[in-house]
Amino acid sequence: MRNAELHYEVVLYWMDEEQRYIAEVPELPGCRAAGRTRLDAIFHAENAIAVWIETARLSGDPIPQPRGRMAFR
Repeated sequence: MRNAELHYEVVLYWMDEEQRYIAEVPELPGCRAAGRTRLDAIFHAENAIAVWIETARLSGDPIPQPRGRMAFR
């Protein structure tokens, strides 16, 4: 994985119905992961980012550049 691929923002939150932490990557549609701990969810999110990017490369789909911190309103 290239270093730039680690710069996507990850939004982390607890989901009661799943009893897990959810880690979403807003800049990569559909890219999310879950874990029993925060660190576990982030670890799985990093793997999900790598898989998302590799799938996009193989499909010839565009890969968004990381924008850094997103503004929430």
